Amino acid sequence: MRRFSTAERMVHRATGLLMLLCLVSAACLYLGPLAQLVGRRHLMVTVHEWSGISLPLPFVLGLLSPSFRADLRRLNRFAVYDRQWLRAVRKRRTSPEARPAGKFNAGQKLYAGWIAGAVLVMMFTGLLMWFMGLLPFISRTSAIFVHDLLAWAITFVLVGHMRKASADTEARLGMRTGYVSRSWAQRYHSRWLREEHAGDGGGDAPNRRMT
Repeated sequence: MRRFSTAERMVHRATGLLMLLCLVSAACLYLGPLAQLVGRRHLMVTVHEWSGISLPLPFVLGLLSPSFRADLRRLNRFAVYDRQWLRAVRKRRTSPEARPAGKFNAGQKLYAGWIAGAVLVMMFTGLLMWFMGLLPFISRTSAIFVHDLLAWAITFVLVGHMRKASADTEARLGMRTGYVSRSWAQRYHSRWLREEHAGDGGGDAPNRRMT
């Protein structure tokens, strides 16, 4: 069954590529041994700056896709069963009945919200470092501190995201081809499967918007 449209998969790939360029170029600037090995500091600075400033571009272009906008609405809603999913995770319950989920589970919703906020803060602090004097009441040292600290946090979160994805071949297949099996959807996203069967493409109607 269809899980992601072509537009959604392209947004994911483009964002992942830009994020990878940001992290690799940052490592080449931040880590001494790697900086000496690679050299070409000016090039690394340019790659880092422009890949960072371009990060929101795939998202903005994705807004042209109705399926992408529909999934944003799903991600932006937290339902009662999402809280049930989080409680089941804390208690280490693994049965599908204990972890009900729509198209996206609660962990994916929290991750999406966190990474979106983190990217915005990274862009803001990066611009303060790039254009010194943009906001005179915020020192460049403070911007660098927040930027570096959040960069490490993003790195650890992304590593966890990739480890989780590597353990689920069906989820990777869905992102690569756009399709997943019904048995996988029934096990991990049973509410989404019922919505698809009912012909309800409008998302989780009884949910409330996240704040």
